[in-house]
Amino acid sequence: MSTDTSTALHTASAERSELHSALEAVLMVTDHPLESAELVNIMRDAGFISGTDNDIATAIEECFEYLAQEYTQQNRGFELHHNLQGWQLVNAQEFEQVVAHFIADGQTARLSQAALETLAIIAYKQPMTRAQVSGIRGVSSDGVIRSLTVHGLIREQGSDEQSHAALLVTTGLFLDKMGIQSLEELPSLAPFLPESVLAQTEQE
Repeated sequence: MSTDTSTALHTASAERSELHSALEAVLMVTDHPLESAELVNIMRDAGFISGTDNDIATAIEECFEYLAQEYTQQNRGFELHHNLQGWQLVNAQEFEQVVAHFIADGQTARLSQAALETLAIIAYKQPMTRAQVSGIRGVSSDGVIRSLTVHGLIREQGSDEQSHAALLVTTGLFLDKMGIQSLEELPSLAPFLPESVLAQTEQE
């Protein structure tokens, strides 16, 4: 192998390693799935990769395939999730019990009023998309939805037939925290929501 070829391969490897790290960094802070096209623009504008849209998209897809395999092999506490909305890092299902203990130690007491409102809406109207939740609340709910997901109280399950957006439902942990066996045992929605939000919920 020539020196020029060896140097080129080393450079390509270094750039790919940086791209791996850059993609991880972005996914760690986003509160919603990111589409490949969006990631192409982010990575190119930040100077982590150059080329045509197709070339960059291919490189990103290859990085995600590598990262997903690496997370599985290393038994990480999170996994790379992909659906019609895009890519996102989520808690690994096998560690749900650990998250449950964390929450049981009083972490749910730290939920904001916005998070409690959002949780109540999803609990009583599920399954729902993010857009539907935000429509009822009148403001973007991406941040609180991510918080509730991290707390293990809601999760994605399937997608809406028309919009293909991910559907949100409550978890078994939510039932445990409520002290009930099924959603049919849920108490009245009224105590959890302000009158304006409650009225909008009843109209939906």
